Amino acid sequence: MDRMDVIAPEGSTVTQTPDTGFSGSGGASSPVWPDASELVYDDGVKARVDHLYTRVKDVVTPMEWPQFAPVIDAILRLKEERGATILAHNYMTPEIFNCVGDITGDSLKLAQVAAEAEEDVIVQAGVHFMAETAKILSPEKTVLIPDMEAGCSLASSITGADVQRIKAAYPDYPIVTYVNTSAEVKAYSDICCTSSNAVQVVEAVAQQWDTDTVIMIPDEYLAKNVAAQTGIKILTWKGSCEVHEQFTPEDIDDLRAAHPDAVILTHPECPPDVMARADFAGSTGAMAAYVKDKAPSKAILITECSMSDNVSVENPDTVFVKPCNLCPHMKRITLTGIYEALRDMKHEVEVDPVIAQKARASLQAMLDLPKPDAPPHFDTGRDIINVPYVSV
Repeated sequence: MDRMDVIAPEGSTVTQTPDTGFSGSGGASSPVWPDASELVYDDGVKARVDHLYTRVKDVVTPMEWPQFAPVIDAILRLKEERGATILAHNYMTPEIFNCVGDITGDSLKLAQVAAEAEEDVIVQAGVHFMAETAKILSPEKTVLIPDMEAGCSLASSITGADVQRIKAAYPDYPIVTYVNTSAEVKAYSDICCTSSNAVQVVEAVAQQWDTDTVIMIPDEYLAKNVAAQTGIKILTWKGSCEVHEQFTPEDIDDLRAAHPDAVILTHPECPPDVMARADFAGSTGAMAAYVKDKAPSKAILITECSMSDNVSVENPDTVFVKPCNLCPHMKRITLTGIYEALRDMKHEVEVDPVIAQKARASLQAMLDLPKPDAPPHFDTGRDIINVPYVSV
């Protein structure tokens, strides 16, 4: 059997074999895991994970796979060793989403799963507010994030102090907060929403409060797009997603002219004049469901780059045009980062218990609403509604 000696971080020798992977010198009962750069694409790794390449062969090149495969193999084995599950958002790169993610989907699905997870360790392959949400809903579990700097431009646009000022200025209106926010922002809100259930949440909370006006923060474009779908009056905050705000109506017109046979799907974080030109609009989960159910011959997803790659894996008969924008925060999450987080049990996400309790109430208020049979979508082409900003 082939052997290769490498040096572990502490200076002890570890031995790799194709069948058993890494084992520590001195008879240690569990492996001593090396740096990711020392993991080798050998016969054992090939036997364990090469079958996964068939899923991603159209979006991961043959040159990349030998670099990815040893890390994927190590992650899969470490998950078993640690009793961990990996939650992977739709914006993860395909080798993460398709090869190591246990639960995949949009932010609503991941929030629901986090509340029900049986494993003791949750690794959030996504940005920081998602890891906080997992910790809030599963406070007894260890929640890890591969990179603590994986933030969100939308989440950073508002603070808990801002929400307290809004609440003081508008005490008669409920505050609906997008899940793309910090735990502190959620804590001072009345209920959370996602892009999937935003219309449902706004209408439900307006009925509960017996009001015709709701404050929806912090995404101004999501608020404006929701306002076009409902008779509820909405006030909002001047925040936006740096990925979706970049798309313009001219982009849609140019794509339509170049690909008249394509279905154009857009995310409701896009500006209203962008969404109005699309054929379909909804959360990333709703987009994926549309492509699966309708099986269009050609599709254009107006959202983050990796979404098209991940949807294409499940829908090989659909041709995807990819005019995507890159989220630099999502792309901080890598296979190596996931491996190191599991190996060292590092980058644990903690939330102040008092803040967590309050935030859990606003999240639970959302999760307690009836679940639709299919992912909701937005009707495109509606008149754009003027949505004022709160004055604080």
